[in-house]
Amino acid sequence: MKNSVLREPGMPLLVAMTALGFAGYAALMPIAPLWATRGGADEGGSGMVNAVLMLVTVLTQLAVPSALRRFGWVPVLTFGMIMLGLPTVGFFFSSELTWILIFSGLRGLGFGVITVTGSALTAELVDPMRRGEAIGMYGLAIAVPQVLLISAGPWIVEQAGFNVIFAIGLLPILGVIPAVKLGRRVDHVPRPLSPPPYGKLVRPMMLLLAVTLAGGVLITFMAQMVSDAGLVTVVMLIMMLTTALVRWRIGGIADRLGARKFVLPLVLFSVLGMVLIAFAVQDEVSTNVPALIAGSILVGAAYGGLQNLTLILSFQAVNREHYGAASTVWNVGFDTGTGLGSLLIGWIATGSSFSVGVLVSAGLSALTIPLAISRKK
Repeated sequence: MKNSVLREPGMPLLVAMTALGFAGYAALMPIAPLWATRGGADEGGSGMVNAVLMLVTVLTQLAVPSALRRFGWVPVLTFGMIMLGLPTVGFFFSSELTWILIFSGLRGLGFGVITVTGSALTAELVDPMRRGEAIGMYGLAIAVPQVLLISAGPWIVEQAGFNVIFAIGLLPILGVIPAVKLGRRVDHVPRPLSPPPYGKLVRPMMLLLAVTLAGGVLITFMAQMVSDAGLVTVVMLIMMLTTALVRWRIGGIADRLGARKFVLPLVLFSVLGMVLIAFAVQDEVSTNVPALIAGSILVGAAYGGLQNLTLILSFQAVNREHYGAASTVWNVGFDTGTGLGSLLIGWIATGSSFSVGVLVSAGLSALTIPLAISRKK
């Protein structure tokens, strides 16, 4: 029987750093937009909060590979953890939209660093034959904070107030400790000897973008789509548990059976799940609970599974010298999807309804079905 992938050198540090970083991220993902509405922002304004976070994240991600080569792992990882956590202090003092956007943008600097470095380290630390398993464990370190904090965030706010969530948002600062230890273990970043094969990375990136757009819509707006905070907590808990379980387990299965055969079913899960949720939230006061739960399970499975599989496919498409580029492109797809979901659906909801916005995101997921069917590498 194989030893746990956690026994691989550096993996426990990566899991600790990732869990602390994503705890800070997950705590504020549904709550920062809600905090903005308390300060007077409308749906479009609240949608801008996570859109700005993701815009700065994506711009930062593009610079991470060169920053690693220039400054090394320890300074870059340290900067990322501090910037993800420290600007959260500002939320204690203002609910004005302008300030929330500034704080979110600063946090995006840190989030851009830890996302690219974290996913790249799964390829650096573990043998390729166990890469899916390592990505699954990395995904679990991401998903567990999301299970606990995205799902329970609205309930925590209702019971204990916003400041508790803001305090949790400071946890990435503690992640500096494992980040420094991890950075000291990793060798140099290989300098590319040839241009990255970006064309091979477009397909997994677009598949990821569509499903993270769907997931980002639910994470950002579920608390506004459904009036019952208790129901929001239950539904998001179910979705995030499904995400965590599928993202964790599908990696080892993909190592044995291949990643490609699971992509199409998961894309179809995303489309059907968003259609069910659009039906469920037509009336904010009278939510169709069975449809909402069923849709959230389907989207959760797609959201978790495709995160793992598209990262596997991205690393399979390149040599080690381009792991940084593959990680960057994958994370750009992830965070562009999340940001677009917040911005686009927020605008649609302002002019129409959340139900229509969710249907639009289902349609965008459906557009990636040809990519899921294609056998082209």
